Amino acid sequence: MEKKDKKSDPPQMSPYIFTILLIGFGLWCFWDGWLTNNPDMVEHATFNKVLSVVLLPWGAYDFFKIKKRQKIKKQSED
Repeated sequence: MEKKDKKSDPPQMSPYIFTILLIGFGLWCFWDGWLTNNPDMVEHATFNKVLSVVLLPWGAYDFFKIKKRQKIKKQSED
């Protein structure tokens, strides 16, 4: 008897992983830079402010870029 070996595809990673990481780290930096009253974080406030201003728009841009790419891919499959 022959054994039929069906190879399953490896699990696919969500295309939004990088976006989630960007937004999550951006929110963390936003909290540490703009909202926290922790005196230990004053030393790093400027770094966190700049990083939040960079990461949050980058995450939003990446989100809409991926959403548009998935919409085009879905339309091409139909």
